[in-house]
Amino acid sequence: MARDSSATKARLLDAAFTEFAEYGIAGARVDRIAEAAGANKRLIYVYFGNKEQLFDLVLQHAMELGAESVPFDAADLPGYAGAIFDHLTERPALMRLVAWKQLERPGSTADGAVAYGRKIAAVADAQLGGRIDPGLNPSDVLTLVLALAQAWFAAPGGPATDADGSAWKEERRHRHRGTVVEAVSRIIAPDPGRVSAS
Repeated sequence: MARDSSATKARLLDAAFTEFAEYGIAGARVDRIAEAAGANKRLIYVYFGNKEQLFDLVLQHAMELGAESVPFDAADLPGYAGAIFDHLTERPALMRLVAWKQLERPGSTADGAVAYGRKIAAVADAQLGGRIDPGLNPSDVLTLVLALAQAWFAAPGGPATDADGSAWKEERRHRHRGTVVEAVSRIIAPDPGRVSAS
């Protein structure tokens, strides 16, 4: 019985991810989530609470998967940006889910703020070690790295798609990834003539 319940929860979470990425919280329908998961609608409320709680759980699960798949490395921010780019290329719906979160539930969770603070501290340590330009604010560095890694996914036509809606070809994906990595490398390169701004 436990295995059936776990499988049902997993199907519901997968269906909810797809639904929320497409329609956001306000437009999502619990009936569609249940139908896509092949489950009874009542189970959503039993397992996850209301629609907002389900959205929060779906987003948290997606962020945890991202953190596991793309570990933060302040000593290699270009590589980190490239890994984020790859993760998003493989999961373009994730950027839509994050956009809905920013529109419908702005603000940071306590866990998110703590994780972000740790990354900023790691960037500051890397600056002290001479690996990142110390003339830049560590928070600005992290924000720019994340923005560059995600920039192509906000381009017209949708995440990682050509104008006709087809997925990027390997050559284009590789070219854009290289641009992201190079841009981050240039931003963080230590400038011996610059003094610390932190």
